[in-house]
Amino acid sequence: MSGAGHAVEHRVGLPEMETNPNRSGCCNPVKKSGPVTMDHVLLALRETKEERDVRLRSLFNFFDATNTGYLDYAQIEAGLSALQIPAEYKYAKDLLKVCDANRDGRVDYQEFRRYMDDKELELYRIFQAIDVEHNGCILPEELWDALVKAGIEIDDEELARFVEHVDKDNNGTITFEEWRDFLLLYPHEATIENIYHHWERVCLVDIGEQAVIPEGISKHVNRSKYFIAGGIAGAASRTATAPLDRLKVVLQVQTTNARLVPAIKKIWKQDGFLGFFRGNGLNVVKVAPESAIKFYSYELLKNVIGDFKGGDKGDIGPAERLLAGGIAGAVAQTAIYPLDLVKTRLQICEGGNAPKLGVLTKNIWVQEGPRAFYKGIVPSLLGIIPYAGIDLAAYETLKDMSKTYILHDSGTFFSFLLFIISLGFMI
Repeated sequence: MSGAGHAVEHRVGLPEMETNPNRSGCCNPVKKSGPVTMDHVLLALRETKEERDVRLRSLFNFFDATNTGYLDYAQIEAGLSALQIPAEYKYAKDLLKVCDANRDGRVDYQEFRRYMDDKELELYRIFQAIDVEHNGCILPEELWDALVKAGIEIDDEELARFVEHVDKDNNGTITFEEWRDFLLLYPHEATIENIYHHWERVCLVDIGEQAVIPEGISKHVNRSKYFIAGGIAGAASRTATAPLDRLKVVLQVQTTNARLVPAIKKIWKQDGFLGFFRGNGLNVVKVAPESAIKFYSYELLKNVIGDFKGGDKGDIGPAERLLAGGIAGAVAQTAIYPLDLVKTRLQICEGGNAPKLGVLTKNIWVQEGPRAFYKGIVPSLLGIIPYAGIDLAAYETLKDMSKTYILHDSGTFFSFLLFIISLGFMI
């Protein structure tokens, strides 16, 4: 892996359990993508319900070394440390949080069992998605294709190390049992990006000091794809709502008879159909940098706040998220405000002889000076700071709640739905 230096691999997985010798080889009871059940998981593992019960009880007892009948933070951390998962990754805290359904700080066997049921179903779904040949094993080329589709660039040597680490029987393919053992105790959503990041963190350690791999998307992820996708989505949404935006501005500047139907007729009479889209070009131009600046600033500020508190960005609460979101919104608004002002000036021009963008911009610069591009920024910031703060903080808080209380099995879809709703409000 580029930048990894000399590395030592530690095989991280579940404690050794008694296995069924008949489970070797591949088994894939679901030949097509679609809903899966625990029966499918049992068939894929060639395991009976009773055998699975014994396995899960043994794993619980592995963590419950003192036979207290429940798991607390200290026991989970000790168990993960015994599996060579470093404490600084804070998987113990996250695992406790996702298992502890009643929020009493302890995990009893039923809560532990519920997490295991949900996690194995989740892991089987993504296993099915990667196993495009549906032969019950993930081939190296299938894993490579899945990583590339997720925007992760990986060379042959790194791919071989990835497969070798998960492939316990060293036959060159990954069975679902091997896949499950590698990820069962991973407390976060099992997306291909998160799985790759997990492998980076727990399997590659620099000699002499702990390798520091940043949170978030791996350095191998092609970020431009996300910016392009965000820009296209933002441009589409801006264009779809452009007539409403034009109407809003026209109504805001009218001092008398500010009524909707007359305003629509006036725009249609003076400018025709395209009049409803005046200024939309600037809207489309500014949406991508505005979103990029806002989200980058938000993630950066979360890291700063986390470092200040002596933890990481995952430890900050709603109040800190509100603060980070508000400041990030202010930074983004300040950066794109000149575009917003020019767009508004274009929209309030009456008649069919609206000035060209370049002419209008030049006139503002010559006649009013460069400071004119920031007229009205103070009330704008007073509005955007609480707006962006609430929007970003609410999105992350609701996403965390959804993983704990609502759709543990469908975290990807629900997180995506929350993001679309949130993005709609921001745009």
